[in-house]
Amino acid sequence: MNVQQAYDTWSGTYDDDHNLTRDLDRMVMVQTLAGRPFPSILELGCGTGKNTGFLAQLGETVTAVDFSPGMLAQAQAKIAAPHVTFQVMDITQPWPTPAGAFELITCNLILEHIESLDFVMQQVHRALKPGGLLFISELHPFRQYLGGQARFTQDEQTTFIPSFVHHISDFMQAARQHGLSLQNLKEWWHDDDEGKPPRLISFLFQK
Repeated sequence: MNVQQAYDTWSGTYDDDHNLTRDLDRMVMVQTLAGRPFPSILELGCGTGKNTGFLAQLGETVTAVDFSPGMLAQAQAKIAAPHVTFQVMDITQPWPTPAGAFELITCNLILEHIESLDFVMQQVHRALKPGGLLFISELHPFRQYLGGQARFTQDEQTTFIPSFVHHISDFMQAARQHGLSLQNLKEWWHDDDEGKPPRLISFLFQK
């Protein structure tokens, strides 16, 4: 099962599953971006819309994209705001978004499924306005070193979604090569993670 098929299959239960990583990711985004308005936001990998409603409070316009039609259908069913638009998009292909169109681009829990960060960072730089921000929240590579990766269980069968390990230096180098400077880097633990490596890592880059 490829990544798109896996998320289509998972979409119906994603919001209801016990998922500490998903829940922590939501908290990370709120703590990092709350109270910061943006005229135009591009949300990469919006999934079921778990963060889209929050971004709709910050942005005058929000473009939420995902390459899983199943996930997008769930998001559209729960969020009906005139300033939020949804579309299917594969971020490994040239983006159909205008150049210099966004003040904020967000990317949550999807880059582990992308083999190369280089093309994504190139497209981010093209799509951001000067001074615009890129927010990334991803599974910490320390977790991946120990075997952590996106997975879900249905009918007592666990599906592991194909993933790639990106070291912290990989994020830093790819961003720097495409004109993005680091503003903030932070590691995050869920309350249940005491004594364990950080669960998530977040970056805030600026063009």
